[in-house]
Amino acid sequence: MPRNAAGKDLNLKSLELFQICAKQGSMQAAARETGLTLSTVSHHLRNLETHLGVDLFDHARRPMVLTPKGRSFLRDIEGALLAIRKAKAEVSVGNLAGASYLRLGTIEDFETDMIPDLAVYLSSHMPGCDFLFRTGSSHMIFDMLRDRQLDVGITATPGDRQGDLIDRPLLRDPFVVVLPLGAEQSLGDVMADKTKLPFLRYSSDLMIARQIDTQLKRMGVNAAHRFECSSSQTLMAMVAAGAGWAITTPLLFSRARRFHARLRMHRFPGKSFARELALVANPDCSDAVVDLIDTRLRSLLRDHALGPLKQANPWLEDSFRLLT
Repeated sequence: MPRNAAGKDLNLKSLELFQICAKQGSMQAAARETGLTLSTVSHHLRNLETHLGVDLFDHARRPMVLTPKGRSFLRDIEGALLAIRKAKAEVSVGNLAGASYLRLGTIEDFETDMIPDLAVYLSSHMPGCDFLFRTGSSHMIFDMLRDRQLDVGITATPGDRQGDLIDRPLLRDPFVVVLPLGAEQSLGDVMADKTKLPFLRYSSDLMIARQIDTQLKRMGVNAAHRFECSSSQTLMAMVAAGAGWAITTPLLFSRARRFHARLRMHRFPGKSFARELALVANPDCSDAVVDLIDTRLRSLLRDHALGPLKQANPWLEDSFRLLT
């Protein structure tokens, strides 16, 4: 009797678990990700191999390694699984009132002013939905999106490709220099490290810090620094206290309203450079949900950041803008 005659019919759960095991290299990892028991994952994989009549994994190796037929099978089913997940997401959302669960991650830039408003807005438009909101670094948000632990992320855009994630450009956020109000030192002297005012920088493990450092190296600027911090609010507090100067962006500057009276924001000297922020989603996330978040977030950016800052600093008009 052929092997596949003894197996059960092919089912979606077995295919999804096979895909996860192939990517993670471990049934234990697949069990953790799906919340299933290890024996259940193993049972599904055995049934799938029995149905197909082939070994998809080399079971003698750890971590799990696909056989040539397993690699071919994975390649063939990935497009179909993506289409199925996409269809399920669209059907379940419908007019958005039927959405049941949304996991949204964001960098801290939006946390104070915009995420609370966005949360209230989403809850009113998706009344049957349970929400999970996470705040973290751009790298953390991307890792969680790739591992399917988040559905949508609001994050800075890295320079490299991010697999099958789909990003919608959101905001061009140019870098600026922030000095204490009334500082005697000129911007040129500060950038040339000709003053005793130290450079207060972002923590070196952050994407924004690496982008700033790369630009400074291109310019031949080697500013001495005595303070590193992952919090933009803390950096602005230190500058407001006269403890140094910093390079940041208008969006991050806008979050430090309590210190604005003691700060002065300047156009970055020489060639301008900027970071880009994006709305990033898993390919199986509903377009209707992403559209809803995108529309509301753009409105919040206009109200909380773009409008007020451009009114106070007209030189930001062309460089600080929404992306299409």
